[in-house]
Amino acid sequence: MDAPLAERIRPQKLEDYISQQHLVGPTGSLTLQLKSGFIPSLIFWGPPGTGKTTLAQIIAEESKRPFYILSAINSGVKDIRDVIDKAKQSGGLFTAKNPILFIDEIHRFSKSQQDSLLAAVEKGWVTLIGATTENPSFEVIPALLSRCQVYILNAFTREDLDALLHRAIKTDAYLKTRKIKLKETEALLRLSGGDGRKLLNIFELVVNASEGDKVEITNERVMRLAQQNTVLYDKTGEQHYDIVSAFIKSLRGSDPNGAVYWLARMIEGGEDVKFIARRMLILASEDIGLANPTALVIANNTFQAVTTIGYPESRIILSQCAIYLATSPKSNASYEAIGKAQQLVRQTGDLPVPLHLRNAPTKLMKELGYGDDYKYAHSYDNNFAEQEFLPEAVSGTTIYEPGNNSRENATRDFLKNRWKGKYRY
Repeated sequence: MDAPLAERIRPQKLEDYISQQHLVGPTGSLTLQLKSGFIPSLIFWGPPGTGKTTLAQIIAEESKRPFYILSAINSGVKDIRDVIDKAKQSGGLFTAKNPILFIDEIHRFSKSQQDSLLAAVEKGWVTLIGATTENPSFEVIPALLSRCQVYILNAFTREDLDALLHRAIKTDAYLKTRKIKLKETEALLRLSGGDGRKLLNIFELVVNASEGDKVEITNERVMRLAQQNTVLYDKTGEQHYDIVSAFIKSLRGSDPNGAVYWLARMIEGGEDVKFIARRMLILASEDIGLANPTALVIANNTFQAVTTIGYPESRIILSQCAIYLATSPKSNASYEAIGKAQQLVRQTGDLPVPLHLRNAPTKLMKELGYGDDYKYAHSYDNNFAEQEFLPEAVSGTTIYEPGNNSRENATRDFLKNRWKGKYRY
């Protein structure tokens, strides 16, 4: 029983895989690709513990291909080249048996490390499968991303997690020797956060801490044992979604003390500097927005700076930005506005553009009235001329509602004076 429970019950066949039915169900993308015998290079994008490594291993097993694995945390360009050399020897060029090279946490590879994979992928020496918890559009270089299909893995649902627990009890050789009763599972599911590996780690901890053959799982027992073994949750990548949530909520709540504390937790845990900076960049627009437009500029400059500098110096820049964002006035008016606009578009469909707003690049379009009666704002007093800018069916709909802060209160007065009752300001 040296291997952890998650490893002992790791599925070996696609039919035993729990969750991700959009990929592994009867008509799932991976199912159809395995049946066809053609496996392209892939990027699996999803939160921790959703089975990215398992899927890669199953693909290799069911397609009868050699399987090589690297972790981006402790592998360099030399390791990549060594594996590619071995792969070239074990598989033929452009054959159905090209080896699979699985790279865990591929987002942690530098540009030069990712560049070193290009030739092997392009020439068919390997079929690359990369796993990432970060958006590959930001973290994987375009040349490599264009050669891969991106598949999104979702966090496990409650049903998935329940199924995982029951399968562990039913199939694991050690657990079958214990009389386990799942009296309450809410605490297990909540602590797992949709992470299957984390769920099994906590479950195994509780079982191993129980004396005798009988094991009763209750919420109180799970929480007590979890708190006594906090090291289980402090590993890099295990808890970062909870911690970044606390960080963002501290920024949104205008508490620089909480923000810098959770920032320090992420830094001490080895969190990717760009991950932290990107979250602040999003918050600067979503939660501060037009209450202080400079926040977006500061956050963007922070992202550029820490990307160039890296640790340890970037911790100072991150701290400066976090304090600035936490102490800025807040508004989610821009966030709410685009949400309303998208909902309006979904409800009303492709409404026609008013004729006076249409472009008229051809003689026929001009004859049809395209652009007629359009008022060029700069030709009028105060650079403003009242006219209709929405489709007729939604005319007068107020989409942007200024927030209650000094800057947007001034904006509200400006709009009220301009539109004089057309919109609700």
